[in-house]
Amino acid sequence: MAFDPVQKILAIGTQSGALRLFGRAGVECFCQHESGSAVIQLEFLVNEGALVSALADDSIHLWNLRQKLPAILHSLKFNRERITFCHLPFQSKWLYVGTERGNIHIVNVESFTLSGYVIMWNKAIELSSKTHPGPVVHISDNPMDEGKLLIGFECGIVVLWDLKSKKADYRYSYDEAIHSVAWHHEGKQFVCSHSDGTLTTWNIRAPAKPAQIITPHGKQPKDGKKPEPCKPILKVEYKTTRAGDPFMILCGGLSYDTVGRRPCLTVMHGKSTAVLEMDYPIVDFLTLCETPYPNDFQEPYAVVVLLEKDLVLIDLAQIGYPIFENPYPLSIHESPVTCCEYFADCPAEVIPALYSEGSRQKRQGFSKKEWPISGGNWGQGTLTILRIHAFFAVLYKLKTAKVFEKPRSKEEKSSTEIVDEDPFAIQILSWCPESRVLCVAGVSAHVIVYRFSKQEVTTEVLLEVRMQCELNEVESPECGGEQASAVSTPGTSSSPQTSLPQSHPSSSSNNSSDGLRDNVPCLKVRSSPLKQSPGYQVELLIQLVWVSGEPPQQITSLTVNSAYGLVAFGSGNGLAVVDYLQKTLLVNVSNAELYGSTDPHHRQPHSPRKTRQPSADTLHKKSCMSGLSNFYSESVKKLRSSYLSKSHGTHQRSFPSLFVCLHSSFSLCLTLYSIFVLTYLNARDNSFSRSRSSSVASIDRESREVISSFYFCDWLSKKSETVAVPSLWVGTSLGSMLAIALTVPSTPEQRMQQPVGVSFCGKTCFTSGGILRMAQLDASGILLPHVYESWYEPNAPEEEREQPRRHRLTSPPSSQENPDCQYAVVCSEKQAKVVALPSQNCVYEHNITETSFVLRADVVTMTTGVAIACFCANGHIMTLSLPSLRPLLDVNYLPLTDMRIARTFCFSNQGQALYLTSPTEIQRITYSQETYDNLQEMLGELFTPVETPEAPNRGFFKGLFGGGAQSLDREDLFGEVAAGKASRSLAQHIPGPGGMEGMKGAASGVVGELARARIALDERGQKLGELEERTAAMMASADSFSKHAHDVR
Repeated sequence: MAFDPVQKILAIGTQSGALRLFGRAGVECFCQHESGSAVIQLEFLVNEGALVSALADDSIHLWNLRQKLPAILHSLKFNRERITFCHLPFQSKWLYVGTERGNIHIVNVESFTLSGYVIMWNKAIELSSKTHPGPVVHISDNPMDEGKLLIGFECGIVVLWDLKSKKADYRYSYDEAIHSVAWHHEGKQFVCSHSDGTLTTWNIRAPAKPAQIITPHGKQPKDGKKPEPCKPILKVEYKTTRAGDPFMILCGGLSYDTVGRRPCLTVMHGKSTAVLEMDYPIVDFLTLCETPYPNDFQEPYAVVVLLEKDLVLIDLAQIGYPIFENPYPLSIHESPVTCCEYFADCPAEVIPALYSEGSRQKRQGFSKKEWPISGGNWGQGTLTILRIHAFFAVLYKLKTAKVFEKPRSKEEKSSTEIVDEDPFAIQILSWCPESRVLCVAGVSAHVIVYRFSKQEVTTEVLLEVRMQCELNEVESPECGGEQASAVSTPGTSSSPQTSLPQSHPSSSSNNSSDGLRDNVPCLKVRSSPLKQSPGYQVELLIQLVWVSGEPPQQITSLTVNSAYGLVAFGSGNGLAVVDYLQKTLLVNVSNAELYGSTDPHHRQPHSPRKTRQPSADTLHKKSCMSGLSNFYSESVKKLRSSYLSKSHGTHQRSFPSLFVCLHSSFSLCLTLYSIFVLTYLNARDNSFSRSRSSSVASIDRESREVISSFYFCDWLSKKSETVAVPSLWVGTSLGSMLAIALTVPSTPEQRMQQPVGVSFCGKTCFTSGGILRMAQLDASGILLPHVYESWYEPNAPEEEREQPRRHRLTSPPSSQENPDCQYAVVCSEKQAKVVALPSQNCVYEHNITETSFVLRADVVTMTTGVAIACFCANGHIMTLSLPSLRPLLDVNYLPLTDMRIARTFCFSNQGQALYLTSPTEIQRITYSQETYDNLQEMLGELFTPVETPEAPNRGFFKGLFGGGAQSLDREDLFGEVAAGKASRSLAQHIPGPGGMEGMKGAASGVVGELARARIALDERGQKLGELEERTAAMMASADSFSKHAHDVR
């Protein structure tokens, strides 16, 4: 990490060679080194708009941050030595580079050329030393004397080097290896951290022994002996304050007997020592100070701690050291992401509503101060008309595990510890932005329907409506009947169509006579009253239950529709449609029953079940995961089968959550509102092997039919119909599209009293490959939005409740010449079709891919029309026009190397798409030229003109007697005139690709001088090279002439 204390910009380097630059909330930038080597160190040219990066491939690079898209101006590749440490003094153009051999080279950051001044390791250490001191682990200049350079070697030797006299003034030696060094601002003392967990404080004029040796976490023996060694202190920082005791901040150094303790950051202030535990291993930390001058009181106010999976800022000015609330989406992932959806063109009132309720969810204990990393400016397109900064930030967080029971006994807790994956993991979600109805499906075969309310309510999740449905299903190749479903609702009575409500029975009371578990859900629903805060509240809980010892099948598809008040979900066995308004189950059919007598698939009768006690091997084969995809991890398979022998428990420490995040549009012409919905699960590893739809399941090409997609719409099912009727389109993994007609009561009063009618219309069309997406066009080819009901307050009194407004588009009437007035768009893993309705004739067809298959497909709205956007397993992004299915784009963007990408890739309107490129980073891309052309307007600026603070006042007496800081003219020491030229074979200079951009963008300071002088330097270097070659040729000619002359004699 590196921090510019004047510009207030933070830079973070990654192992993959990426740079993340952070300013104020909403100002972020991503850069990538072409080599992909790990970033080992970063150094800002403070207040100059430039950054130096050192990589593990022994190259250093100069980045220009004065342009909206940072670019590399210069690179220097070391050929013979490995880089281990870099140091760039404040307001200096000379960079010190320490190497693995123990040498220090000096680089001019203006020209990125090496100076002839080199500090060799054998001159720095004692002449009597017989061993190599090891790599350079620290370089810094004395805060009060720039001519004194402190060099730390890994073996434990520290050298104070006089740059002018080119010799060592003092040498300090300790028995333990050194990890870091920190100066006191007065330049009279420095502190070293060592591998045995000790801190040694040295006076610069007393090199014989340390002035103080402490072991912060070591146990002090009573007999006065040396404390027991501790773990290495990896880094220490020593910061002073004008009004109080100094701060000493360190990471590591814990005792070896603290097995299993989380990583800690230790803050020592005066006599107090605070140990701050972190959730993840510490990568690096920096102390933020008020002044950029190292020879002044530092006045630290915060500590930035970079963890492996998070970024934490600690407030040093408040008691208890609270953390700042992070405005970046860097830690959005709390646990591995399981699926995500991207919603653009949301209603204008949705974001304020989510923000209003989400702001009340803020955790307590945060610092009251503003986020201290406040540099940069927003782009022109990052402010919405509501003056909400439309950067990527968390709006609302919802925990779905609250409706389930927590483990009570130690036995229950220990049983849940065995489960590798969280049983509450969210697998699929469906959201209606207009009505704010949210529906999620979990890995434990449960579905939860949420409705948005601004009022707090207390409900009881008590009722469970169970239906036993033993169907003589046929299979292809193995398939059981649709498992019994359980419908739970908070605080409502059951419908007359359902059985009587039952309490939550124990597993023993739900075992059949032959000992098999039966009629039991995987999770135990909470029986105590559930207090639900304003925001998303549980409306309905649906669970699939065990049937005769077999666990319920995984839910593979899900959709919810607010206009009809219905939620539909499917699995490998069939589908179910639930009325979440009346809390009744409308449809529970197998896949074969959907076809009726026109089933095109040859299925074999289901063999009778044998009465047997299931073995562990049988449970493994019959687990919920076994029939869906080989990409489901073994830990999930264990999870599903473990419910036979383990009680229904909840992992107490982790709850999966659903995030709704604001995502800014790329250009001004786009809709200002976008919503990104992301679900994730808590787990002990970052395994992304679980599949969430048949598109990913298709990789293993199983032949069993699975319900893969749904679509609610109003359509004309027959030529004789003149008015479109509600319906549900069903897509399967074998390419069949089927239709179910719905009869929904017209008035709100009738809707709550009369049942919804259901009739099966049979197969509509057939495609090659599993169906991923379905949509509806009108006769002119315009995309028909889904039918929905506008949001209203569900908990308002009857007399104050607004009448729900149902938005349903009507198609134009058909003519005698062309009776078709609608089009159905069907996209599968292999091809796309456009079917005319109601004649059901295929008018357009296009084979998307022959050698691969589509992972994700969405029907999106572009500026010029409607299109199908597809992401294939071979990494291609393709778009097809609608309704003609003409190919518009085919780009080989990203090969499928990680299942995380396949599971999280999603498209949205106006040419936008996003996916999780790593467990911690969300990558948003555009496949629209118009969006790309407007990208510059949307980008923020990292560099802003700010005056550098004045240097600290030396005072009258210090100025009179020379007690102030001593300056150094480094040009006289390191310049070519004084130090000569460095060996050309030591490092290779590489001009950066952003050279011309950098010249135009740089205006003043060091980077400006570099930009203005670059061409002259290149020409001068070229001429000097030619001169050197001519001199060498002349010398060779002179040697030859001398030899011939000698022969003549």
